Amino acid sequence: MSSLRLFNIAGGGAAEVVSATAVREWHLQELVERNMEALLGVRFLASEYNTGPLHGGRIDSLGLDENGAPVIVEYKRGQNAGVIPQGLFYLAWLSDHRAEFQLLVREHLGAAAADQVLWSAPRLICVAESFTRYDVHAVREIQRNIDLVRYGYFGHELLALETVVSVTSSAKERRAVRKRDRADTTIVQPCGAGGPLDELRSALDDVLVSLGDDVTQVERKQYLAYRRLKNFACVGRTQQREVVVYLKADPDTVDLVPGFTRDVREIGHHGTGSLEVRLRTEKDLERADGLFRLSYAAA
Repeated sequence: MSSLRLFNIAGGGAAEVVSATAVREWHLQELVERNMEALLGVRFLASEYNTGPLHGGRIDSLGLDENGAPVIVEYKRGQNAGVIPQGLFYLAWLSDHRAEFQLLVREHLGAAAADQVLWSAPRLICVAESFTRYDVHAVREIQRNIDLVRYGYFGHELLALETVVSVTSSAKERRAVRKRDRADTTIVQPCGAGGPLDELRSALDDVLVSLGDDVTQVERKQYLAYRRLKNFACVGRTQQREVVVYLKADPDTVDLVPGFTRDVREIGHHGTGSLEVRLRTEKDLERADGLFRLSYAAA
């Protein structure tokens, strides 16, 4: 794992718990597949999926993420330079077999999910004990939707996951646009919005992106998602009098303020998140800063 060290302080002592690798690669794969939504924010579809005689391979895991994007997950017990090229090979297969993937989604998640697959943002998640600096550099240069995730077992009951790097295919372009002209917020502004609301959306974008180097964005028709490995904020794109944000924060741990924050666990809405935050002014944005950080940490 990283330089972070874990200690067991039971009984007043301090015994270091050393990170270990999986005994077998399939042990790690089975654990992640059983808990894929909790660990990766991805709904599980298939394991060891056969790509057919032409490609001649088996995809470790297939899934669909919170925003409807197809996801390929590849695992390596240790450090293996081949996991990224292998994953890219399967991403190419995925692009050529959209109908087959959508049929798989329809069988497991229903027609509605199959009809809304986000083909503009297929993802590759590589899970391994470690990655080299060359792996990180290569992923940034490739500019595909790729997450490198480092794992470590601590004892028999603890599994740690750490995102080493998270890159989207349009990350460089978005950063360039943001630097060149902060007034250009076409990716988030709703039709008909203008003036102060545009400025508020732009300021919100700055706040959410600045929470960490691992923040990426995913565009959907009804919302713009900000994510790490999982979504932590979804900004509505249809409201014209206020900015509505859905956060991955437990409403039970927040002092709800009528007109500002609301528990939406039992209320349908676009995007993910259980806590709704309504922003009308820059002061509201400042009030919500702690909630944004809480949601970022939870993702």
